[in-house]
Amino acid sequence: MRYELYYWPGIQGRGEFVRLALEDAGADYLDLALVPEDQGGGVPAMTRLLEGEGIERPGFAPPLLKAGRQLIGQTANILLFLGSRLDLAPRDVAGRLWTHQLQLTLADFVVEIHDTHHPLGPTLYYEQQRAAAKRRSKEFLAHRLPKFLGYFERVLQRNSGGGPGMVGTRLTYADLSMAQIIAGLRYAFPSASRRALASCSGLCALHDEVFARPRLKRYLSSERRIAFNDDDIFRRYPELDG
Repeated sequence: MRYELYYWPGIQGRGEFVRLALEDAGADYLDLALVPEDQGGGVPAMTRLLEGEGIERPGFAPPLLKAGRQLIGQTANILLFLGSRLDLAPRDVAGRLWTHQLQLTLADFVVEIHDTHHPLGPTLYYEQQRAAAKRRSKEFLAHRLPKFLGYFERVLQRNSGGGPGMVGTRLTYADLSMAQIIAGLRYAFPSASRRALASCSGLCALHDEVFARPRLKRYLSSERRIAFNDDDIFRRYPELDG
């Protein structure tokens, strides 16, 4: 099956968690964010799926994945669908649900990271909420960041499967997503994340192992990998890196 991924051009965003799974598995997929608009890609292609006539089950927002006749939205939902198909999830039901639960918790983490620079809402520019962002970031870095990282470090250490990741004997899509978040935190909060990760040796090792996987290593050095930038979830504003 050839998959089609629809997301905003120019940013990694939530679409990157799906890209990492597809790239790691060597899946056949078309990233419409990289296709020029005059060739049927970009924002118009995504908008047609979100707002077009005749879409019985439209998504609310990207990312969207087309798999045959199925149109699937929500990052965690897409990864739940892809996990067993790409051999990135356990085969047993309990293991798949646990992996999905971790991905949902990672989604909560991503929302809190995003809200450090847009605490008053995404319709306002950062410059319009700078004071609130500084206050929100201080709270996040002092309390929420160590709470989330500490939780995932415990999950990793308590994995009874003996594998390198958080679930079972092999890496899962949740591990790929965790590595992406660590990379994003290091970009957005280089000083604060270095301090927070100092007590999370397992997560640091997981990050290194994920991005050393041959297909992901090639992906990171390719033109398909969009660089971190300050229009995205992870944004580097030095005044927020407390």
